[in-house]
Amino acid sequence: MKIGFIGTGVMGAAIAQHLLDAGHEVAVYNRTKAKTDQLVANGATWLATPAEVAKFAEITFSMVGYPADVEEIYFGDKGIFREITAGKIVVDMTTSTPSLAEKIAVVAKQLGATALDAPVSGGDIGAKNATLTVMVGGDQASFDRIKPLFELMGKQIHLFGGPGKGQHTKMANQIMIAGTMTGLTEMLVYAKAADLPLTDVLTTLSSGGADNWSMDNYVPRILKGDYTPGFFAKHFLKDLRIALDEAERMDLDLPATKLAKQLYQTMVDDKGLGDDGTQGLIKLYEQK
Repeated sequence: MKIGFIGTGVMGAAIAQHLLDAGHEVAVYNRTKAKTDQLVANGATWLATPAEVAKFAEITFSMVGYPADVEEIYFGDKGIFREITAGKIVVDMTTSTPSLAEKIAVVAKQLGATALDAPVSGGDIGAKNATLTVMVGGDQASFDRIKPLFELMGKQIHLFGGPGKGQHTKMANQIMIAGTMTGLTEMLVYAKAADLPLTDVLTTLSSGGADNWSMDNYVPRILKGDYTPGFFAKHFLKDLRIALDEAERMDLDLPATKLAKQLYQTMVDDKGLGDDGTQGLIKLYEQK
């Protein structure tokens, strides 16, 4: 199958590699071309614009940083919708806004194509190990057609409803992660202040009711002083802002999520640590 992949960052490159490994013909585009070099060396084809990728591919995946980037690669002068044709499918895996997912679906339908929104959870580890959770919005027929591709990148794949529902599910996911990230950070701060052996604390808590994915995957990195991004803090802040905007539209008040957003806003905007992983939140406490 001819597949396009736009956005070969920390997670996108790993996902595109799984598609290559499965024997698909893959064309790639990234704003920074060097980030596609390894994929090209492994058999992918570099194309110079998102439009060229969409012209080549039966199915085009995208995974970029921000909603504004999604707008550009779909609606820009060299965007996907300049060359998309009837019968093709576009799949945006960026964590973006539900309203933008709905807009993309409407335009795709007008052009005879279909669109799915399919954000994921699992970070760099999940992308590399093909164990991502994939949350999908869109029509059943398109989902069924490309589910085998999702199965090359993830273990839990579920269609939640029409356009935008995948993004809403990802917002629910990020709200939950906000709690686990603040919890694991303050757990470590407390345990360190109490002069507890931190590796033993992690082993013990991981076997009890406090266990969670964020603690299991990020506390070991913190203990090693490793703040490289499995998921960028600046992108997580973007997600929390989207979640809170959507909550406001639904007349919901989420005070815990608001506090997490404030903490990550301090980390990213005030401390300049947006390129750290989300586990870098602990630096706010170390700097006090």
